[in-house]
Amino acid sequence: MELPSNLIPDEASPEWMNKGDNAWQLTTATLVGLQTIPGLVILYGSMVKRKWAINSAFMAFYAFAMVLICWVGWGFRMSFGDKLVFFLGKPGVALDEKFLLKRAFAGYLPTATMVFFQSVFEAITVVLIAGSLLGRMNFRAWILFVPLWFTFSYTIAAFSIWCPQGWLAKLGVIDFAGGFVIHLSAGVAGFTAAFWVGPRAEKDRRNCPPNNVILMLAGAGLLWMGWSGFNGGAPFVASTISGLAILNTHVCTATSILTWLLLDSLFFGKPSVLGAIQGMITGLVCITPAAGVVQCWAAIIMGIISGSVPWYTMMVLHNKVKLLKLVDDPIAIFHTHAIAGGLGGILTGFFAVPKLCRLFYMVTDWEKYLGLVYGLQNGRTPAGFKQMGIQIAAMGFVIVLNVVVTSIICWFIGLIVRLRMSDEELENGDDAVHGEEAFALWHEGERLVGRRHNNKVYDTHEFSFVESKGEVQMV
Repeated sequence: MELPSNLIPDEASPEWMNKGDNAWQLTTATLVGLQTIPGLVILYGSMVKRKWAINSAFMAFYAFAMVLICWVGWGFRMSFGDKLVFFLGKPGVALDEKFLLKRAFAGYLPTATMVFFQSVFEAITVVLIAGSLLGRMNFRAWILFVPLWFTFSYTIAAFSIWCPQGWLAKLGVIDFAGGFVIHLSAGVAGFTAAFWVGPRAEKDRRNCPPNNVILMLAGAGLLWMGWSGFNGGAPFVASTISGLAILNTHVCTATSILTWLLLDSLFFGKPSVLGAIQGMITGLVCITPAAGVVQCWAAIIMGIISGSVPWYTMMVLHNKVKLLKLVDDPIAIFHTHAIAGGLGGILTGFFAVPKLCRLFYMVTDWEKYLGLVYGLQNGRTPAGFKQMGIQIAAMGFVIVLNVVVTSIICWFIGLIVRLRMSDEELENGDDAVHGEEAFALWHEGERLVGRRHNNKVYDTHEFSFVESKGEVQMV
């Protein structure tokens, strides 16, 4: 019996490549990319005061572009290439077709697909750090920060935890899709960088309403739905584990949202849109290291924990701990990513199912992956406690790495350019920083400058715009 012509191997479709897996991986990579472009661009641009809308969105837009170039230039091989030292791979380009068209280090995929898939994960990590720095970081400093942090922090965590040759990977750490590598890293690095950059202007800290709640929900929705690619693509195959990971992701997230809203309603009297978004993010982050290796009932428990513990640290503990009050973290990246990511990593060590770990890792020594619950149940209690110890050790490594490296990077950048915007830029926002404003028409006598209409450029200093009976008129 002959294979259909479209399944017959050829030079462009070698025998080792699975077309379905390759198509799935490219799709999930695109979904993760959409979480940032436009997801976080919209979310950041709408969550801040209107004078910071462009700067906040642009920080994400720039970082996405810079990371892709750094990734193919040297980052991919530092993260997933041949070992240089026990925590880092050898730098090298990922540009040549001989390298990109051969089989990837995992899965039935070409390396080109793997390079793109991993690039969007790194990109979103740096963009999450930006969330801690909105409204005051000098954009020139941000231009330098992105490639430096990517090179000296992300690649180390990725190689140590995800690369088969990494020291934590060999120990048996479980991080399904980036609870440690991405979210804990971003939360700790963002908090550390925010400490060094300093706070926003005092009046911006006191009064910082979002400029568009509906767009904020749209950005959050892209982030939520894009997580199907974030966790669903982690196994590198279109498998049963991919389906389980996606289901667990959305069940945990929905539970976290409802838990957060319940707590808001009980303690503050009203459910909050901002609270719902924060609960969504903590649920997504918490389930990420565990998505495909825990039962669905465990995902619900993780959702309850992710909707309550970060709520407590953000709403109660934040106002009692001096350091948390001192550091200006505009959209609470520390609570939603560092706290939730750390929780997820620890809970993974508690709930990981041996069979699911076997199906995910597909390695001969799969028995080393064992959640404490199942260690107690199966008479392998020491192995369960060992797994918890490995998870905690990985968490400690990521925290120390990011505090130290991020501090050194901020100190170094401060020798070249100022980390914080000038007082004039802090006062005037986007217009002073970029010479642009997010909204074309303003009320109360404010004017448009240099706008184009019907292909003719008007010097709009000659005109003012007023609102009359719901219509904007030029006079």
